[in-house]
Amino acid sequence: MSRIGNARIIIPAGVEITINGQTVTVTGPKGSLTLNVDPAIGVSAIEGQVAFTRKNDQKKVKALHGLSRSLVANMVLGVTDLWSKNLELVGVGFRAQLTGSNLVLNVGYSHPVEVTAPEGITFEVTDNTKIKVSGTDKQLVGQVSANIKKVRVPDVYKGKGIRYEGEYIRKKAGKSAKVAGAPGAK
Repeated sequence: MSRIGNARIIIPAGVEITINGQTVTVTGPKGSLTLNVDPAIGVSAIEGQVAFTRKNDQKKVKALHGLSRSLVANMVLGVTDLWSKNLELVGVGFRAQLTGSNLVLNVGYSHPVEVTAPEGITFEVTDNTKIKVSGTDKQLVGQVSANIKKVRVPDVYKGKGIRYEGEYIRKKAGKSAKVAGAPGAK
């Protein structure tokens, strides 16, 4: 039995969940999200809670059981409290700024890189080197953060680049002087 799939989701005050066939819509103070649940999973709202059942015990259906419950639970958390990821720019002259709702990054290229905010995502810049990406959809927040990080992946030799807050970058040693025992060493 799936422990995650069997756990019910308690609907907090101010959140409304609408189930229409296999479509689950969660509406809260921060926004509204919709999810199409696989037909092998049954969804029902009972007494202020959402319950998930599965049609059979196949391996794929068992996996979808827990996944569906987790996705709806993330939707409930997203419409009550926003999901967010923090990024930091490390490097001399690296900076970020907001122009409208778009993010402009100066990260060592000959041109500034502009990142447009998709619908439901907001950017916040503090200290010119810290970026906060927030929104109601957990998957979208993570994807946008990964796309921003991809603009300048941290260098393994110097550590310069865009990284998640608190992320540790293991640096390589780089070239060294002659090592005893190496070919060509005296």
